[in-house]
Amino acid sequence: MSELVTGFVAPGWEAVHDQFVTNIETKEDIGAGLCIIHHGQPVVDLIGGFFENSATIPYARDTLQLVFSTTKGVVATAVAICVERGLLSYDEPVALYWPEFAAKGKEKITVAQMLSHQAGLYTIDGTIAFEDALDWNTITQRLADTAPIFPVGSTHGYHAITFGWLAGELVRRVDGRNIGRFIEEEIANPLGIEIYVGLPEQHEHRVSPLKNGWTKVWPEIQIDRQPAPVVPFGPDTALGKALTLNGAFIVKGGFNRRDMHAAEIPAANGISNAPSLARMYAATIGEVDGANGKVRLISEAMMQRASAPITRPDEIDLCLMRQTNFGMGYMTPTALMPLSGPQSFGHSGAGGSISFGDPVRNFAFSYVMNRMGSYLFTDTRASSLIAAASRCADAF
Repeated sequence: MSELVTGFVAPGWEAVHDQFVTNIETKEDIGAGLCIIHHGQPVVDLIGGFFENSATIPYARDTLQLVFSTTKGVVATAVAICVERGLLSYDEPVALYWPEFAAKGKEKITVAQMLSHQAGLYTIDGTIAFEDALDWNTITQRLADTAPIFPVGSTHGYHAITFGWLAGELVRRVDGRNIGRFIEEEIANPLGIEIYVGLPEQHEHRVSPLKNGWTKVWPEIQIDRQPAPVVPFGPDTALGKALTLNGAFIVKGGFNRRDMHAAEIPAANGISNAPSLARMYAATIGEVDGANGKVRLISEAMMQRASAPITRPDEIDLCLMRQTNFGMGYMTPTALMPLSGPQSFGHSGAGGSISFGDPVRNFAFSYVMNRMGSYLFTDTRASSLIAAASRCADAF
């Protein structure tokens, strides 16, 4: 094993380890974590590289990482738990649970339409200050008072930031707990893992800062990789508005700030690690060892319902300007983001992180990193690891 990589690899999974080492040694990654759980048991659990881009502090076992939209898969799981408990129905109007949401023509928007980015609410009406966008009540009130940007159900457009507040408010309305507490008590604690939406201050020092590149100059290394697909991203584009909330999140170093980490932004500021996210997905497709015995978060039937794509095949995402498929909050495979097969489901995050479950191969996969890539779809670092993992799983 490379001196820059530590952890565990089960026999038969060496190809995944080798690819992870390649990503680290070629400096594609600054610091990263990778975990794969197969048939309920960990087979790969690796960390490598550095905590920060000056290459002085190792990426450690207790390092935490902000994972952007990979958080959405955690929120989708929280909603699925509520549906299975009878607190919510995917088929009912959002306004049944959140009456104020009915304002401005939204009374018929269903929970399913909202979770699959068909509600036309990828940003709010007007502008909002960064600090106000961090306040839960302020932002959910603004969303309730926003009219759909496109006819509901006519298409879908990625709700890059707003998804989390919309889904999280639903959970709060029917359960009484805010989404961060729900995730802690119903997902993290039973599994004995760490997933934070609203990071306690005592863990802030463990969060590896996100960086675009190295401060240290390394020898040039030739790497065979495809250029990132170009996606229109200006302040006046749909994607620009969705990613920045009409400019509110255009704040230098915003996602490395303590106030951002402390807030609940369930579409974008989840802080976790690869073993935790992999274990969560493993617990959606089967039983895993938890803090006090075996845990399965949702049943087989609920997993199949929540992960089934409901956006129209080949429909172009109004914000991302590429084909995307969504189930009940989970991303499902497309040509640009195939995950590991037709029935796999999960979510990727800006910069490169990705976590998902594959019920056919019975494995869960999570890759997190601190070096921000330029891909909005599956990053080449992640895709190489997924390909290796799929080959290894198929050999069993």
